[in-house]
Amino acid sequence: MDLGLNEAQQMLQNSAREFLEAECPDTYVRAMEEDERGYTPEMWAKMAEQGWLGLTIPERYGGVGLGFMDLTVLVEEMGGALLPGPFFSTVVMGGQAIQLAGSDEQKAEFLPRIAEGQIIVTLALTEPSGRWDAAGVEVTASPSADGFVINGAKLYVPNAHVSDYLVVAARTGEAETDISLFIVARSASGVSQTLLKTIASDRQSEVVFENVAVPASALLGELSGGWDAVESVLQWGAIGKCAEMVGGGRQVLDMTVDYAKERVQFGRPIGSFQAIQHHCADIATEVDASRHITFQAAARLNDGLDATREVAMAKAWVSDSYRRVCALGHQCHGAIGFTKEHNMQLYSRRAKAAELMFGDSDVHLEAVADAIGL
Repeated sequence: MDLGLNEAQQMLQNSAREFLEAECPDTYVRAMEEDERGYTPEMWAKMAEQGWLGLTIPERYGGVGLGFMDLTVLVEEMGGALLPGPFFSTVVMGGQAIQLAGSDEQKAEFLPRIAEGQIIVTLALTEPSGRWDAAGVEVTASPSADGFVINGAKLYVPNAHVSDYLVVAARTGEAETDISLFIVARSASGVSQTLLKTIASDRQSEVVFENVAVPASALLGELSGGWDAVESVLQWGAIGKCAEMVGGGRQVLDMTVDYAKERVQFGRPIGSFQAIQHHCADIATEVDASRHITFQAAARLNDGLDATREVAMAKAWVSDSYRRVCALGHQCHGAIGFTKEHNMQLYSRRAKAAELMFGDSDVHLEAVADAIGL
């Protein structure tokens, strides 16, 4: 399996890196941590112009029509730049759910608007239990004369506060996987949203559904047949999050090596000391290993192959690896890396949030054990 980038992917990587260096400096990242929305409409419009919002949307729906490997390349660059905003929740989560589960009419209604940057969507899956499996879905959708009535609460919903639509996973039967997907306008009567305070200063919300009436046309796919689509979205999301962490790890490596060359202690750069050299070498090894295991899983997803084992291995490894990378980065930087003025803490805070997203290492190690027959 060739995990190298082709010419088009190299061009995408280079153009993304140039764009993010110009449009997403650390000053923008810091400003968005304090901004209520967490992004600017101007940046969203520029990303739409780049074709990023429709990168994996088929051309017949106004997208670029590229594959998951291309998206992985792009998301890695976003992770290095710490790009804030609803890209991941719109493109990798909500948009992908519509692509997988929606009818032709639903795709034609929503996907072109996503690609053009007209609407923001997200996936409302997790609940107070924090589980990522079907058993964790307790929000219910009951049949009504005109459609369905949704009741319950979702927790940790990314960027719900700025989303125009929520793709809601709700229970519609007694079996564990009797889960249906509904596309619900955030402005619908009975929907309330509350922002949560998070370590990464990202925008997660509690979303409560109180007798929310939706028409039958809001159902994505078949009744009680939505869990297969959710599982695919979770695989995309887990590897997309791994790619983000790889990009962040690469940036921590560059930042730490530069600091080791510049910081003078005892009359010499600290990078001349063996302990610091070995820390940097360990970071480089962690980042390369994470990138390889991530792109191996991404290649299988891109080719439509079963990637259950590879995705679980990647998320389990990269979640812990990125945390180790940031810890070593802090060890080399010393006290300054923990100050708000330094960028090191921006990465370490996001590492913790990314570790938990789509399941932590324990969840995925269990999946690997199951995949190898234990």
